[in-house]
Amino acid sequence: MKVLQVTSEVAPYSKTGGLADVSAGLPAALAARGLKVKVFSPLYCTVREAAPSLTSLQSRPRIPSRFGELDARLFAQHSKPGLSFYFIERDEYFDRKGLYGTPEGDYFDNADRFLFFMRAALQACRLIRFRPDIIHCHDWQTGLIPAMLKSVFWDDPFWRKTRTVFTIHNLAYQGIFSREYMSVSGLPSALFSQEGLEFYGQMNFLKAGIIFSDRFTTVSKRYAHEIQSPEYGHGLDGVLQEHRARLTGILNGVDYSCWNPAVDAHIVQNYTPRDLEGKTKCKGELMSLFGLGGTLKSPILGMVTRLAEQKGLDLLLEAVPRLMRTGIRLVILGQGDEVYARAIRTLGRNYPGKIGVRVGFDPVLAHKIEAGADMFLMPSRFEPCGLNQMYSLKYGTIPIVHAVGGLDDTISAFDPVTGKGNGFKFFSFSASALHQEVRRALTLFKDQDLWKALMTNAMRSDFSWKNAARSYHQLYQKTLTADPYRPPQQPR
Repeated sequence: MKVLQVTSEVAPYSKTGGLADVSAGLPAALAARGLKVKVFSPLYCTVREAAPSLTSLQSRPRIPSRFGELDARLFAQHSKPGLSFYFIERDEYFDRKGLYGTPEGDYFDNADRFLFFMRAALQACRLIRFRPDIIHCHDWQTGLIPAMLKSVFWDDPFWRKTRTVFTIHNLAYQGIFSREYMSVSGLPSALFSQEGLEFYGQMNFLKAGIIFSDRFTTVSKRYAHEIQSPEYGHGLDGVLQEHRARLTGILNGVDYSCWNPAVDAHIVQNYTPRDLEGKTKCKGELMSLFGLGGTLKSPILGMVTRLAEQKGLDLLLEAVPRLMRTGIRLVILGQGDEVYARAIRTLGRNYPGKIGVRVGFDPVLAHKIEAGADMFLMPSRFEPCGLNQMYSLKYGTIPIVHAVGGLDDTISAFDPVTGKGNGFKFFSFSASALHQEVRRALTLFKDQDLWKALMTNAMRSDFSWKNAARSYHQLYQKTLTADPYRPPQQPR
């Protein structure tokens, strides 16, 4: 089976969040199952830094745009048998410091940028003579590809047997733009309707992926259910309910060759469930890096997060005064909205030696926090899947989470009586509930025998990509053997 993964970011070449990790881990796991996988992504400046030996291909797709036809250059990076990465270059679109915007907001031309990317990805397939059985599209930046295949290219022999799978990684980001982009996209104007791409008078790229893909998925079973409700549906709950027969929730996986304290090259000393001495060394290094006071017995709560409302930072800010009275130390690493960046910097100034803050993207420091902290806090308002709680489990850094989406699917509350469970979770989205659950964790932390039992449970949890890849492979097979999906508004 030949699979094309189209994504706006892929680690280690480009990253703003979990999508990049998924775009790296899933293709590798699929290739390990014997599938032939190619990954297409934009060539950002970070790609050149991460892969200086890219191979430039001679073919240059010419892509229609509002500014006439533009050339796209194509670069290849061959990773392993059955897996190759391709990067689409257009410097005025992608050679920027941020992938989607700056701390002040999104780039004004994101619609043009990713329309160019989507069209170039389809053109590039022809040029490299790769006719995929499945095109797996990720998030709004690729959402028009299923619509293009069901309309512009529906009778094109090259694409006739190709099916599409579209994954929603975060429904809050939908790619909503002016209706004028209908003409720029090359899609038939008839698709701009309530049953099509129209969304309150504008064009919705993510909605296109939902309506026109043969199958669509999201990144946990709980989130697949949640997004069909007004509370989590971000205005698309009715659309998702209407099309739920094609929706599947598949939990993301973890690359344990990267996120594993037994082999992690970024931490001061490796450790395993049988030998935890290295975790103590990692904790000491973390305290030194952030200038924390206290002793190695002082509990440390870690956070590695995008600085956004979704991540429950308002709860944290409200709860901090009470949390500080419990004797914990807190370390926070993140980047994102400037209002939250200022707020956590203020915390660091107000609680020197107790709260350590780094604003920015630092993957090495993220590993050190996972290894050195005792607990990991994720108070997200909503969380489609979450990866850090799964990383934390492997490091014996016990997650404390708000029970939503993938957090609820992966974390089971520890029961001191039965010895079962791998973390802590609270169900009310409130600062008081967060505070109460942290206090419950701290009470257990004082009983080192119980805490080590909890750590052992956590470290033995298995969320490898092998499981997720099996589920996606089965979904691809089901998609290929079923009759192609025909949206009611598909032009003929």
